[in-house]
Amino acid sequence: MSSLKAATALAHPNIAFIKYWGNRDQALRLPSNSSISMNLAALETRTTVRFDGQLAADGLDLNGAPAAPAQVARVSAMLDLVRAMAGISEFAQVTSSNNFPSGSGIASSSSAFAALALAASAAAGLALDEPALSRLSRRGSGSASRSVPAGFVEWRAADTDEESYAVSVTGPEHWDLVDSIAVISEEHKAVGSTAGHPLADTSPLQAARLHGVEQRLAQARQAILQRDLPALAAVMELDNHLMHAVMMTSSPPLLYWQPASLAVIHAVAAWRAEGLQAGYTLDAGPNVHVLSAAADAGEVAVRLGKIAGVQRVLQAAPGGPARLLPA
Repeated sequence: MSSLKAATALAHPNIAFIKYWGNRDQALRLPSNSSISMNLAALETRTTVRFDGQLAADGLDLNGAPAAPAQVARVSAMLDLVRAMAGISEFAQVTSSNNFPSGSGIASSSSAFAALALAASAAAGLALDEPALSRLSRRGSGSASRSVPAGFVEWRAADTDEESYAVSVTGPEHWDLVDSIAVISEEHKAVGSTAGHPLADTSPLQAARLHGVEQRLAQARQAILQRDLPALAAVMELDNHLMHAVMMTSSPPLLYWQPASLAVIHAVAAWRAEGLQAGYTLDAGPNVHVLSAAADAGEVAVRLGKIAGVQRVLQAAPGGPARLLPA
């Protein structure tokens, strides 16, 4: 066929409560452990994919500008998977934009590749079910698998491509939580997550992190289902410390925290001692995610804004699934 239709999809990034760090299969992005996250409703990636027989190569415009060759190559790799699934050969023009900082530890790759997988598969005429779409998203970015289902999500580790996908633990309406993100840097990380994952097994602490992960997953799952913020904060912060300990002791070490990151961590602990319930976690970057009840989110944002080094505060409630937008 000479030309295929275009499709546009929207997906939300997610914040992991139980972290994904390290792979048992780098090529397939099969994770070393299962993980649990929450989609972030106010933050989104919108991506349009148009297959066209007149194109000589894949193209990518990202946030209004032509993307770097490495970014185009990563997108083309996913488009190659879609083309193979659909039995087509046309190249595609991809246009994608975020309403939040990219590449700075707010999981922009999770929403980007979930949206790309959905838009590309739809444009190619495929109608993938949720597990298949989650698996496809995983091939572009591991955490993208978690941005496909709605709300609070668990990505299951497995030894095969077919078995490693994400499912919803419960929907976004289940718990009135808010993630207040203390933005400390909007600069692209020197070492992104894709380059960081292969370093996990160079840390002597990775085995210890993985040893207790099933218990932490069960604790996080129960805390979510029971809407128990103190319990979630406790296991979320422990798991966060374990992941960053692995990063800091890898070869070479990955040191993502900045002085303001530590200032926020200390502040949240002090607020809890005063009676304000909140918990923190960081992805692979300096920005700090502070989870609280929606009723306390305004106070949390005000307090975060007063900490030196915090540039601004983004807030998001639990978000829905990746979805197609009207043409």
